[in-house]
Amino acid sequence: MASNEVKPTAKEDENAGNWKDSIFNPRTGEFCGRTAKSWGLILLFYLVFYAFLAGMFVLTIWVMLLTLDDYVPKYRDRVPHPGLVIRPKQLDMLFNRSQPLQFSTYVQTLESYLQQYNDTEQERNEACTAGVYFEQEGEVGEQRKACQFKRSSLSRCSGLSDSTFGYAEGRPCVLLKMNRIIGLKPRGDPYVNCTAKRDNPIQMQYFPSEGHFDKMYFPYYGNKLHERYVQPVVAVKLLLNKEDYNTELTIECRIEGSDLRNNDDRDKFLGRVTFRITVKE
Repeated sequence: MASNEVKPTAKEDENAGNWKDSIFNPRTGEFCGRTAKSWGLILLFYLVFYAFLAGMFVLTIWVMLLTLDDYVPKYRDRVPHPGLVIRPKQLDMLFNRSQPLQFSTYVQTLESYLQQYNDTEQERNEACTAGVYFEQEGEVGEQRKACQFKRSSLSRCSGLSDSTFGYAEGRPCVLLKMNRIIGLKPRGDPYVNCTAKRDNPIQMQYFPSEGHFDKMYFPYYGNKLHERYVQPVVAVKLLLNKEDYNTELTIECRIEGSDLRNNDDRDKFLGRVTFRITVKE
């Protein structure tokens, strides 16, 4: 019986041989069209080339680091004015004054934040002169002293006489502070002023007296040089009445009395903060 097997032609054998030779040619010793010497020169070129690029990158970073200060940021023009920050860190607060579980988170936040202001802790700092900038000279890397800011100065909002910070009685306290900015020395006499966005005003009480940020807490020298520094805090107690309950109240607080900006339309937290609070009974 005749075989039906199709034998490859000479041309097909030649094409298969050419394809194999393109990978490795045993006659010339070439791999992928190049000899071992050619491949070695190419690898050497790219090794030197990328080593040069890596060296340039390392040199650039090293030169840049030489221009930086370990204690003061080089570029500070983007934040010339501080923002105003609220504690508890909530812009919308709602709770029933007769249900402690609803305001326990706010109370715990305030208590935790004020631990660094405990009188026993602050007695390790300096008793500075009020109304005067506490400017200090020192060697490079020398620690700067920090002024005392005792928790007891917050009086009815200190959490010492009332562990619920007024939340249980429906007259809650909030804490306000400015962001830290190295070298900031506000002109004038900065203080906090809060207003309710409604026709009838809300009575408020400020601690320390009149909500002032005393000059003795400025300037700030940075985290590395001023390790014991704590920001001055203003406590605001909302003296709500029965008619204020079960209604959402919008409160805006601003830094007044100085050159610090508080009216930038592009940044609603620059020198001001707005929060909403609803107290139920």
